[in-house]
Amino acid sequence: MSAINKNNKRIKLSDKFYKKRMKLKKIIMDKKLSLEERFKAQQKLSKLPRNSAKVRVMNRCQITGRPHGVYRKLKISRIALRQLGLEGKIPGMVKSSW
Repeated sequence: MSAINKNNKRIKLSDKFYKKRMKLKKIIMDKKLSLEERFKAQQKLSKLPRNSAKVRVMNRCQITGRPHGVYRKLKISRIALRQLGLEGKIPGMVKSSW
């Protein structure tokens, strides 16, 4: 469960620092500004917490916390989806047989 808590912390941090990171990245990418200004913005960006980057957030299953095989749209893993389908908790989903 610590991995789930760590990921939740990363989500909160990325939401908190999103605007600040975008503003600094915009300054860094602006070629019209002086090199010194852009370098200062780069230093400020590197001082922010690493876990505040959106890239570090992992897609995890909302039910089990499994990190792999997660459907983005449903936010649940393939195993949890199958289990819910077998229990009849997902409308229109039936166990396949041939």
